[in-house]
Amino acid sequence: MRVALAAFLLLALWTSHDGRAVAADWPDWAYPWAPDFKVAPADDTPRHMPDSGATFTTRQARDLFFSPDWHPADHPPMPEIVAAGRRPDVRACGSCHRAEGTGGPENASLAGLPADYIVQQMADFKSGARQFSGPQRSAVTLMITIAQAASEEEARTAANYFAALKPKTNIKVVEGDATPKTDIARLFYVLSPEGGTEPLGQRIIEVPADVEQFELRDSRAQFLAYVPNGSVAKGKALATAVRSYASPACGTCHGHDLKGLGAVPGIAGRSPSYLARQLYDMQQGTRAGDASALMRPVVANLSHDDIIALAAYLASLAP
Repeated sequence: MRVALAAFLLLALWTSHDGRAVAADWPDWAYPWAPDFKVAPADDTPRHMPDSGATFTTRQARDLFFSPDWHPADHPPMPEIVAAGRRPDVRACGSCHRAEGTGGPENASLAGLPADYIVQQMADFKSGARQFSGPQRSAVTLMITIAQAASEEEARTAANYFAALKPKTNIKVVEGDATPKTDIARLFYVLSPEGGTEPLGQRIIEVPADVEQFELRDSRAQFLAYVPNGSVAKGKALATAVRSYASPACGTCHGHDLKGLGAVPGIAGRSPSYLARQLYDMQQGTRAGDASALMRPVVANLSHDDIIALAAYLASLAP
């Protein structure tokens, strides 16, 4: 009996490279993490971006207490907490989430989210209610550190700023059976310099269309999301179906257009990598704030393929 139980546990769990136990069906493709990735040295050469008169260097872009503002006319002035943070532990919100709240595959897009929702997520990170599955990726561990150090006033100021911004369409969803070959650049996928393709399988692979533009934190950076054939249609069917009282259609809470309803966040047009991680984290109970508790029965019976389909469909919509 003990041998059988041990065998079951070995099949049900495996250990990530940093020692965390994760489920055997854990969607590792949604949690790219290569902590030993060698980044090219930062330099002080002025860089330029399309349709911007600003110049910033890679050294500035890597300073998490600085938010490069390539297009200041596109948004209101950033509050100090967004533009520069507060040393030693509260990094500039705009550094990771960008000056216009567009974010990237490694974190959340914040533009247009309800301010109360953003404040609650900061509180959940601070209290430990919002954790994560898989390895200890720096994007989340850093977010927890920031939330624990930030004051309620700082969280509210940042939330009000991002909530007032208009979300942008910045993801192109591409269905197919193959994806370009990719590498993991620490926290996100990039196209491999070798070129070529590889089978996509049951994954979503999301890459910046222009890596330099993304790494220099331009809010106008675009992304390509390669998703399995038929996943967008399947996701639409799942999102609009009422499976039970505990599992209503997504629009019941997130609005008929999935762009948010009251304090409930919009989920249309968001990074499919991010969406997949959140659905899985809620399902596993690692994201367990009050709002997540309401989602738990909704996502409880989603399969790996269901999560892919929902993420693909939602990402294909205008935010």
